[in-house]
Amino acid sequence: VQLQASGGGLVEAGGSLRLSCAASGLTFSSHVMGWFRQAPGKEREFVGGITSAGNTYLGDSVKGRFTISRDNAKNTVYLQMNSLKPEDTAVYYCAASPKWAIRGYEYPYWGQGTLVTVLQ
Repeated sequence: VQLQASGGGLVEAGGSLRLSCAASGLTFSSHVMGWFRQAPGKEREFVGGITSAGNTYLGDSVKGRFTISRDNAKNTVYLQMNSLKPEDTAVYYCAASPKWAIRGYEYPYWGQGTLVTVLQ
């Protein structure tokens, strides 16, 4: 199984970025896809997830600003991030699980992470 996250970069506060995560080696359409992030010196945080049916959940810190979507035909999940804040600066990881989960240890498959830096 491979998860390849991309789309990170440098953006000014208030800007937007879209992260992508391309999956291979698993039945993508039947997996829950999650996004996590880890800021320097902080614990990993669950950003949100999307079920195989397309139902989404977003954490309180990003609700209203971030959205998650998936394209099963492309085996890809997206994290659209709007109204970015400096506190959103982190390495963002995508992960896959055969069942709904919000804890990192429940996700057996992980991507390599992509860095998002939001400038003041």
